[in-house]
Amino acid sequence: LCLSQHVEDTMKNPSIIGVTCADSQGLNLGRLGLLSDEHAGVISVLAWQAAKLTSDPTDTPVVCLESDNGNIMIQKHNGITVAVHKMASCHLSSVLQQSVIGA
Repeated sequence: LCLSQHVEDTMKNPSIIGVTCADSQGLNLGRLGLLSDEHAGVISVLAWQAAKLTSDPTDTPVVCLESDNGNIMIQKHNGITVAVHKMASCHLSSVLQQSVIGA
């Protein structure tokens, strides 16, 4: 599968509200949802800095940013940094209720 297909497949999960991928220079390689092109550089740097915290070069840490609106999980894999923005579960419930009520 190509990168854009992986991004699209990830976005099929109803709790996922944004995905972005960046190269090691922070250039956007693909995105969908609430994460913008501007986030690519930030996620790349966060993953790079997190990797400095481990002495094991094979260890790939996951950076998790938590807020009331959800979590953004960031991990570097094969030179590509991926960020996934997942909606908070209580927020997800209200969105699902609205979609059922509105249907």
